[in-house]
Amino acid sequence: MKSFLVIGLGRFGRHLAQKLVELGNEVMVIDRDEERVARLSRIATAACVGDCRDENVLASLGVRNFDACFVCVRDDFQCSLEATANLKELGARLVVARADQEKQIKFLRKIGADHVVHTEMDMAFRVAIRFSAKNVFDYFELTPRYAVFELETPRDWEGRTVAQVDVRRRYNVNILGYRQGEEIIPVLDPGFLFERDVHLIIAGDKDASFRLMNGH
Repeated sequence: MKSFLVIGLGRFGRHLAQKLVELGNEVMVIDRDEERVARLSRIATAACVGDCRDENVLASLGVRNFDACFVCVRDDFQCSLEATANLKELGARLVVARADQEKQIKFLRKIGADHVVHTEMDMAFRVAIRFSAKNVFDYFELTPRYAVFELETPRDWEGRTVAQVDVRRRYNVNILGYRQGEEIIPVLDPGFLFERDVHLIIAGDKDASFRLMNGH
């Protein structure tokens, strides 16, 4: 179980807080709007009405104690900048900020945001990868260089084992597991036999992944 602070309870912040709670985490929420805070106070570990631009308000929350702080403020970029800067100044371990426009990303990174989420850009990129690459069913970018994706077993792998294909050396990716219904079954044995129509979960270098997705 981890501990998170969610600042700003618009649609994105609200859904994020709810999901974090569902996953069994401790979640504290804060917003200037009493109604928004009240709506989540029943499920959040703690809820606070306050101005996230006020350094004293953030300091009173003990931001160093959270595994991550999410700045989800919408429609007030100045507020988002100040909250992000204050969190870093107060020693927050990890700050994830939301950007509504592409040009906001560099400013948030410049003042110290560890990660910036641009929901429309991220979703557009993920959809583009999913539908343009061959036989790809899902895609998650971990860093600008590494990704995890769900791929149908390549034809030339069928009937061969992980060791025989020599996946890691030849393709610069790792087989994490395969999908069975709603479950992901880990693949730990190099003797695992690749079969037709099996969806593999693969992680690795993004460029190598793209080549594999497109059958190169």
